[in-house]
Amino acid sequence: MAAVRQATVTWNGDLPSGKGNVSGATSGAFKSLEVSWPRRSEADANGITSPEELLAASHASCYAMALSAGLGRAGTPPESLNVSATVTFDRVGDGFKVVSSALEVRGKVPKVDAAGFQQAAEAAKDGCPISQALKGNVDLSVKASLEK
Repeated sequence: MAAVRQATVTWNGDLPSGKGNVSGATSGAFKSLEVSWPRRSEADANGITSPEELLAASHASCYAMALSAGLGRAGTPPESLNVSATVTFDRVGDGFKVVSSALEVRGKVPKVDAAGFQQAAEAAKDGCPISQALKGNVDLSVKASLEK
């Protein structure tokens, strides 16, 4: 059975001066997060989210699950994983585009060496469903470090 999720946005005004609110309609876990073009396209976006920040959250959480699953299947389940995703939104030609998603993971994984952790990290980058959705359109990378 397919899992279907929905988010909704209410937008008021034009692009340069308008703003909107995004909510997680399926879960209700987040409500009325403000979004606006100036905050989306400027480096300082305090207090306001963006589609790219939400994409980064999606990619980081999906990746953590994929890496945990892969390590578990290999008989080396993680004790902990700390993952960040940095999504870059930039001008490309006459428009804007998400150009990259850079994953960084620190893991505490008993019974695995650095090479094994790096191999699992790369496999999870390639296999996570959000990575699959971005693949071929966005530069994907992962930096992995093992904590003992």
